[in-house]
Amino acid sequence: MTNQIVHGVQTTNFADILERVLDKGIVIAGDIKVCIGDVALLDIKIRLLVASVDKAMEMGINWWQTDSYLSSEARQTQIEKENKILKERLEQLEAKIR
Repeated sequence: MTNQIVHGVQTTNFADILERVLDKGIVIAGDIKVCIGDVALLDIKIRLLVASVDKAMEMGINWWQTDSYLSSEARQTQIEKENKILKERLEQLEAKIR
C-alpha cells in the first residue's frame, strides 16, 4: 500500500473559469464622473455583461438579433422600413406636383 499526499489546493485552468463565467454570467459596472465645482464636465456609465448567448437570452437580453450590423435579418428589415418611408415620401411629392 502506497501513501499518497493529498493537497487541499484545487487547481483550475482558464477553460474551467471561462466555462463557469459564461454559464453563470458576470456583471461589471462602474461610473466615472468628472466635475469642477458643481459643473459636471463628463459622466460615463460603464456596464459590461459577460455571459454565454444562452444565458443572455435566458435573462431576456437579445439586442444582437435586432442590430443591423450583426444580423442580416435585422439589416433586411431596416432596408424594408427605409424603402417604405422613401416610397411614402415620393408619393407625397408626386401628389403635390399633380
